[in-house]
Amino acid sequence: MKRYWGLLLVLLLSFWAIAPFFQPGFFPIHDNTQVVRVQQMSQALREGQFPVRWVGDLGYGFGYPIFNFYAPLAYYIGAFFSLIGFNVLVATKLMLIVGILLSGISMYFLAREFWGEVGGILSALFYVYAPYHAVDIYVRGAVGEFWAIAFLPLVFYGLYKLIQRKKWPWVIVSSLAYAAVILSHNLTAIITALFVFLIGLVVFIFSKKKKELVINCLLFIVLALGLSAFYWLPALSEMSLTKVFGQIGGGADWRDHFVFLDQLWASPWGFGGSTLGRLDGMSFMIGKIHIIFTAFSLLTAVWFWKERKKKIFFSLLISLSLFILSVFFTNQLSSFIWEKISFLAFLQYPWRFLIIATFAASFAAGSAVMWFKKNTRLVYLGGGVIILTLLFLNIKYFEPQAFLDVSAADYVNKENIKWQTSKISDEYLPKDFPTPQNRNEVAWEKVAILEGEAEIKNLILKSHQYVFDVEVETKTEVLINTAYFPEWKILVNDQEKDFIVENGKMKFSLQPGNYHVFVRLENTLVRTIANLISLVSWLVLVGLVLAYVRIIL
Repeated sequence: MKRYWGLLLVLLLSFWAIAPFFQPGFFPIHDNTQVVRVQQMSQALREGQFPVRWVGDLGYGFGYPIFNFYAPLAYYIGAFFSLIGFNVLVATKLMLIVGILLSGISMYFLAREFWGEVGGILSALFYVYAPYHAVDIYVRGAVGEFWAIAFLPLVFYGLYKLIQRKKWPWVIVSSLAYAAVILSHNLTAIITALFVFLIGLVVFIFSKKKKELVINCLLFIVLALGLSAFYWLPALSEMSLTKVFGQIGGGADWRDHFVFLDQLWASPWGFGGSTLGRLDGMSFMIGKIHIIFTAFSLLTAVWFWKERKKKIFFSLLISLSLFILSVFFTNQLSSFIWEKISFLAFLQYPWRFLIIATFAASFAAGSAVMWFKKNTRLVYLGGGVIILTLLFLNIKYFEPQAFLDVSAADYVNKENIKWQTSKISDEYLPKDFPTPQNRNEVAWEKVAILEGEAEIKNLILKSHQYVFDVEVETKTEVLINTAYFPEWKILVNDQEKDFIVENGKMKFSLQPGNYHVFVRLENTLVRTIANLISLVSWLVLVGLVLAYVRIIL
């Protein structure tokens, strides 16, 4: 415990970043779907669906495959808290708190490797209290993004160890960390991959043991992709079946969301959105103190180059390069690259590269203590002053716009889920499904008799399957009020039943008689293969862990 006193201090000093979550109620954020998503995830898990792909009540009550496409890790954590007994609002708050604290923990371990205990504390707190971190939490409500931010330092920590040719334990760490980034936020995973590739390429050029480096890095990448394949493989292969391509362009056209350089130093704090030009409703500050200490780290790099401390010099050189390159991608000067690399359009907002700028600036900030490393008292004194200055300047950003007097019941009632929340996020509805324009077009019932005389009995509804009996007096048409997506099947008396898809919903007819009907969502071939790849990868990971434990014992 004594060895990790710095980690404990990071957690204690992170209190002001999470303090608003201890207030009753909740607060407005751009993506105000979080509580409902946690509730839908926990409901699906409770009903035996794993991995969760389909939720039953979002999508205007017709259900849709949100977790087939939207990175699910944070919601699994939120659902865990719900399943062990917390109400869904508290579970959501705990999910958010964990994501915030994880960012400090992971940066502490990375930075401590380079700057020592006090430097690790400094970098961790700079990371937690970065203005863009506050924007993600209290303005945008970008849960997936700030959960991915939490694992980012561990990716680079594992990569650094692999470059040092320390194989098995760091293959495990780096693979888990990057898999967690993918499962938290796929767009952050793309950005991370770009920078990891650039760093790997530079290291490869100067490495004396190229073959060993390539093998280690391939192990890390292949295992990370395998662990997360159950998510990303179906997401990529089935994306064209949804409305998600409608999110490219329009108000989310990357051309309208570049950041001016002076906005990185200071831009007005607000709770609005991003717009063309300078009149944005939200801030894009990296943070004045972050920029100052990033600039100061350049002097530190020069000093330690003269001192022949190559590890410190090259680590700062890489972090400064990441910082400059990420800032470049936020600015209109990089537009020619955005034009050439078409998949960057999926990132929507160039200011997403503030993720890397914030990471690099926070990491570099911890190097300030290296100037006093020969005098322990000055290290503690200087570190303490810097921390107090950081908290004084940045705590004010970690406050919501307002507090709402709401409870879990306000979020999980059918009206809110099927209409109000569904309107916020419906991009994963099947491509040709007609979007409801008013609450009367919402699916308030899952099964309905369209024509004929029949009675539905013993109806059991789960997110991904429905079971019911039906007594048919005259020829009857039955409507399954669910958005059709590949591999929905209907079985009548244990025999697969043909159906037609009309207005995006499933419909079939029955002759007079008694029937047992089973409607379920099965896996496509891609989903099955993806699940198997992940299962094998997790078994390999467990095998590596057990092998490593045997070695150290």
